Amino acid sequence: MSNNPFTGLRWIWMNGRLVEFEKATVHVLAHALHYGSGVFEGIRCYTTPEGPAVFRLPEHLQRLERSAKTYRMPLPYGREELTDAILELIAANELDACYIRPLCFRGFGHMGVNPLPAPVETVVAVWDWGKYLGEEGQRLGVDVCVSSWRRGNPGTIPMLAKATANYYAAQLIRMEAVVNGYSEGICLDGQGNLSEGSGENVFLVQDGTLVTPPLAASILPGITRDTVMKLAAEMGIPVREEAVPRGALYTVDEMFLTGTAVEITPVRSIDRIPVGGGEVGPITRRIQNEFFAVVTGQIPDKHGWLTLVPARVAQVAS
Repeated sequence: MSNNPFTGLRWIWMNGRLVEFEKATVHVLAHALHYGSGVFEGIRCYTTPEGPAVFRLPEHLQRLERSAKTYRMPLPYGREELTDAILELIAANELDACYIRPLCFRGFGHMGVNPLPAPVETVVAVWDWGKYLGEEGQRLGVDVCVSSWRRGNPGTIPMLAKATANYYAAQLIRMEAVVNGYSEGICLDGQGNLSEGSGENVFLVQDGTLVTPPLAASILPGITRDTVMKLAAEMGIPVREEAVPRGALYTVDEMFLTGTAVEITPVRSIDRIPVGGGEVGPITRRIQNEFFAVVTGQIPDKHGWLTLVPARVAQVAS
């Protein structure tokens, strides 16, 4: 069996229509290829008892719009059109669960740093993407390190936008961690306080309270982060957003990462120092269990977070 997650995929949604997977290409002189001029989202579709359902789709598309607005990038398609495109694409590829990647980028037609004359193109891809840091990592926790690379100050580039260029720094953080034997790296902000991972937000548990860095710590406003904060409040777990100095990382009771790709993944050690007892803590496990019960439809969707894939639901039902 192939380990390629793209095996068997037939379609990409590209500039308003379904395109055969192999034909979904861009020109080598596309502006984004040379200057990183793009914005994107990562979204998940889960298998539920009612059929495939996309988690917090409106919120993801709203963030995509905000990222594009920050970079003066007029989107050719509105939120409703992109919603239809995503649901159509999942059904066309006959997927019951998948990762979803909408991408808006400056295409071919202009070269030079100024992106404004370049046309904006829009694509959506879907594929089967399992546990980002592994099944075992999600179950037992992962080992992370504090990266030597820091997040840029908010006055350098807007970290609130999910822009392709921001992930150059993320690549450095992740590569450094991997080559040194860690699953992931987390970085500090310009003031030396905790920021985020290469592609994840970070939560700490201290004396029964959840603590996470504020938006001013050069973090992406994560939708899974927001989900955890809402679920924790409903579960009676206090939550604080505050600056976290590096030294505090080594004495917390629990730690976990959040994100669409990583979902809820516990951290068992940081810089080879065990987090708490070196095992997944009770609050982390409670939040993790609640999260997966919500996204897989095992408990009622009281927030309206799940968008069913109508055509795929009909296919499965028949």
